[in-house]
Amino acid sequence: MDLNWLRDFICLGRTLNFTRAADERNITQSAFSRRIKSLENWLGTPLIDRAHYPVRLTPSGEQFLDVARDTVAQLTETRQLIRQQVRGQSTFQRFAVLHTISVNFLAPRIAEFEKTMPDLRTRVFSDSLTNCCQLLTEGACEFLLYYRHADVAPIIDETRFKRKDIAVERLLPVAQSRAAAQHGWSLTGLNDTPIPYLSYEPSTFLGTVVDHTIGDRKLPLDLRYMDALAEALKRRTLAGGGLAWLPEFAIREELESGALVQIGSSRLEAVLTLSLFCSPEKLDETGLAIWDSF
Repeated sequence: MDLNWLRDFICLGRTLNFTRAADERNITQSAFSRRIKSLENWLGTPLIDRAHYPVRLTPSGEQFLDVARDTVAQLTETRQLIRQQVRGQSTFQRFAVLHTISVNFLAPRIAEFEKTMPDLRTRVFSDSLTNCCQLLTEGACEFLLYYRHADVAPIIDETRFKRKDIAVERLLPVAQSRAAAQHGWSLTGLNDTPIPYLSYEPSTFLGTVVDHTIGDRKLPLDLRYMDALAEALKRRTLAGGGLAWLPEFAIREELESGALVQIGSSRLEAVLTLSLFCSPEKLDETGLAIWDSF
């Protein structure tokens, strides 16, 4: 039995959609379906009711889902513990975060914690939202820090964890001030001059949020560049490459200095909530102190 079969089933049990689950697991749908079938064959019973649309778990599937979650979490936690013992390491406080949150929010906070916790050891996993959520679900990290948006469904079962909303963030449509003035870039509808558009990869969380924000609006955006990382889009924007929706935390200094300027009205802003997730019962004394400090 392959551990990935359990991870696949956990993902499918949450999404109840083969296409979406295969995409999140970064494999083809045909390969994903084969792995689910292999798990069912190994157990000797169907886990998925494929005759129903959307698909749903069979009674056996409902029963096995909790077992799969607990098994993956226990194996991951044990692996981490053994590795730490072999290396003679003290316990690390592990964070799973989006790259832009790690750079612009978490790193300064960790520096603050170290002032009062001189022996603090931290490990930060900067990854995609899907992988970050998987790390928390599997017990491979103590804390998950990610953005939430009212129109984008969460990709973890938030009821299984404790949540603390710690900040409000905005995604702002911005461009280099000089380039915007030179080319007359505007999203007000008064100017149809095409604006080079620097976009997130559509499959990313921030890409989905921006798509929701744009909606059906007819904006003069000419797609020129795509990247999954906000920091990469920021560099292209600062170089005058076009317009991008960027997190306010990441560009506060550039907005204050005038290097960047917001394009369009507040209706084109996306409001995000920065939330921290954990399982308090699994935290040690240091972890609880960090949780209380946020």
